[in-house]
Amino acid sequence: QEQILEYGGGSVQAGGSLTLRCVVNDFSRFSVMGWWKQAPGDRREEVVSQANLGALKYADSVKGRFFFSTDPPNSMLRLRMTDLKTEDTGVYYCRRTRQNGWDDWGRGIQVTVSS
Repeated sequence: QEQILEYGGGSVQAGGSLTLRCVVNDFSRFSVMGWWKQAPGDRREEVVSQANLGALKYADSVKGRFFFSTDPPNSMLRLRMTDLKTEDTGVYYCRRTRQNGWDDWGRGIQVTVSS
């Protein structure tokens, strides 16, 4: 059974906005949830994470531009991306780490920002 389903993404010009969403099966506040990005030729890196629905941790490169939120009744995570830059281009993955340490990853969704 698919644990994480991602939606959104696509192509946008620099300065534009996109919203990514993912639905997380067995949504629980006792987990670490967030989004990761992998640019071509680069390793996967964390964009934003939240542990136990507490404080948010953003990568420096996206602070003030990306905004993470959760919608527990709908088992959904959102990533609102604004003022997009070409360096934001990559495949974005929704990730959930359960309390027991088990990791669930989405399949990834492409975001392309053109100049």
